[in-house]
Amino acid sequence: MTELRELPAIIEVCEKLKTAAACEFVGLALQNETGPDVRWHYASGNLNDKYKRITVRFGKGIAGKIISSGSKMMISDFPNQIFGKVTDYPIMLAEKLISSYAVPLFFNYVPKGVLLVGNRESHVFSEEVQQMVDDSALVLEQLLKEQIFR
Repeated sequence: MTELRELPAIIEVCEKLKTAAACEFVGLALQNETGPDVRWHYASGNLNDKYKRITVRFGKGIAGKIISSGSKMMISDFPNQIFGKVTDYPIMLAEKLISSYAVPLFFNYVPKGVLLVGNRESHVFSEEVQQMVDDSALVLEQLLKEQIFR
């Protein structure tokens, strides 16, 4: 798979979203081409490179839960208000995120990726910001179809 960090169009969408949504972190995770595991492929505003080493099982972590359910998720005050253990949220821990909003990316009507925005303080993402993330997810789906999922 082409490294997403090397695709300027994808970087541009993520950087524009980070600025427009006034968030501190944007991450993009994709399910592996073989097997159910999910990996974070791109991050902007990251504190370190730990995201590159995070792999979660289908149904685990924010990325795995969103891909398995196909639904959006907002966390406004991590680690409060979460289901399961704190260690079930490695991207939140690695990036010291307190709030996040994440949406699925669909390929052929199947959720295969996740776009996540986050902040390092307690925050509720407005409907306007949620719409920006949703819109960016649609753009990324199209770009990824052209670049990766041909």
